[in-house]
Amino acid sequence: MSSSTTTESDNRTATAATTGTVAVVAHRRKTLGGGLDELRATLVSAGVERLLWYEVPKSRKAPEKAREALEKGADLIFVWGGDGMVQRCADTLAGSSAAMAILPAGTANLFATNLGIPTDLAEAVRIGLHGRRRTLDLGRLNGEHFAVMAGAGFDGDLIREADRKLKGRLGRVAYVWTGLRHVRGELVRTRIRVDGADWFDGEASCVLFGNVGTITGGVPAFDDARPDDGALEIGVSTADGAVDWARTLGRMATGRSEDSPFVRITRGR
Repeated sequence: MSSSTTTESDNRTATAATTGTVAVVAHRRKTLGGGLDELRATLVSAGVERLLWYEVPKSRKAPEKAREALEKGADLIFVWGGDGMVQRCADTLAGSSAAMAILPAGTANLFATNLGIPTDLAEAVRIGLHGRRRTLDLGRLNGEHFAVMAGAGFDGDLIREADRKLKGRLGRVAYVWTGLRHVRGELVRTRIRVDGADWFDGEASCVLFGNVGTITGGVPAFDDARPDDGALEIGVSTADGAVDWARTLGRMATGRSEDSPFVRITRGR
């Protein structure tokens, strides 16, 4: 596990950032506000003169366009889409001098939510153009960066089993609901070393590396996480089956994650 950095925008302060070349990398199947036509009009009205525009049909096509935007001198890149788009673009932009601004057009929008970026198109654009630039941590797993979290086990069940129709109707609730219905609850022998020292050695049903507090399904997993503190949170759960997981998620939603008897949490560089 290692960390890297990228630059982000948030809504804490307003400082001029409209000069230079602005790019948009958009998932054309995602929607927000009045859509991409409104986004273009909003950027033009805000005084953006040098605008690069890219639309992709799938998030896996986004890295190529993000790299092209960098090669053409983009100083600020707006990413339109969900967490998949954000992750792929963050991976591409990591370590570059360009800033990434998020236009949360997905279902969960975890990274945008953790950064306080609303699902209001005009306000999200304002934050991207004028918000304070921040350098944020990224985790890296198998050579690929992540901005929110990486995990194995039950978290994979939440994402894999969430029915698309139910997800569209219930949003974040769909992740937890379908995950509890289909969770296998398998305990797997797991060994975790943090900063070179043994931390966990036993059977676990889920391992998470988190950069922010709220994870898949809107679950508040890491209460003390900050995306700019130079550290990642590490969580391991020994919950076995749907009943244990229901108790664990309930405790996480109403108190602190580490209060659950099935959860251990620590922090590493």
